Amino acid sequence: MLLVCRAADEEAVRERIHARVPAAHGTTMCRLGDQLLVYVPGDQPAPAEVLHESGLVQRVVTDHSDVPLTDRAAAPLGSIVSLGGSATVGGVDFALIAGPCAVESYEQLSASVEMAKAGGAVALRGGAYKPRSSPYSFQGLGDEGLRIMSKVRAESGLPVVTEVVDAETVDLVAEHADVLQIGTRNAQNFTLLKAVGQAGRPVLLKRGFGCTVSEWLQAAEYVLAAGNPNVVLCERGIRSFEPATRFTLDLSAVAVVKHRSHLPVVVDPSHGVGHRHLVKPLALAAAAVGADGLLLDIHPDPPSALCDGAQALDRERWFDLAGALADVLTSLGRGLTIGEPDPAGHAA
Repeated sequence: MLLVCRAADEEAVRERIHARVPAAHGTTMCRLGDQLLVYVPGDQPAPAEVLHESGLVQRVVTDHSDVPLTDRAAAPLGSIVSLGGSATVGGVDFALIAGPCAVESYEQLSASVEMAKAGGAVALRGGAYKPRSSPYSFQGLGDEGLRIMSKVRAESGLPVVTEVVDAETVDLVAEHADVLQIGTRNAQNFTLLKAVGQAGRPVLLKRGFGCTVSEWLQAAEYVLAAGNPNVVLCERGIRSFEPATRFTLDLSAVAVVKHRSHLPVVVDPSHGVGHRHLVKPLALAAAAVGADGLLLDIHPDPPSALCDGAQALDRERWFDLAGALADVLTSLGRGLTIGEPDPAGHAA
């Protein structure tokens, strides 16, 4: 059973449950905007009874799925996630998050953020740690990459999205980034999911390339169950028998998730297809199918990229895509999210 209370009553809700039902196992709470979601397992009815008696319950949801906090029924109008500053994902408008797959140098990232802002991006993506299939591939700059991102963020004001690869470095990455990304290889790293759920940062959760939609939503549920409702889902392609593209970009999953969950969904066509000439048509298709935004690889000089250069858009292709997106979104009665740079220039 899912009980919806007012977030302002959280302390009273906790006091009621702990005072009257000290042995309540499995009861989970998560703030979602001005709501407090309280999940009570079916075999533990006492917390629900206590809260009903108190008059603290605004709404009861009994027809939820096995991911009650993530379920659309918890927030029928959908949720909006703040990335930092005024940048948001969710709602009517469409958000662009762009940057290089990997941070290579200050000069490269500085040029990339200038491109990103000029094309309408509301946040900068970039990897300091790069889990790669081959141990001989470029693995990222690590801590130095984080320091470069912090410097570029301070200069540009754009929120930074970067991947965290293990629970031990969550706090370190959170010091430098506005949004913590969980990559496809860690989509079911449950220790890491719990850790980012407690880190106080929004989370961009990529779908595991071998995960079903249900498994993807269960991964998100781990983050919400840890107390963090600020999750953006990212469809980035699944592994199939088709070798024409790097992965098979599952745009049907966007429509499925939008029906089943209140969480916003963005699409990463760059990693989904692996070829820059295919990024634009699939990006436009993502907008048409109802995605809330895109996560895109852009690079000032793709041929020289140390990671995934074949899928990165150069300046001309990036601006062309941004213009085409504006036309498609207008036809759908939507627009691009316009973020104002954070004047503080650092992660909140």
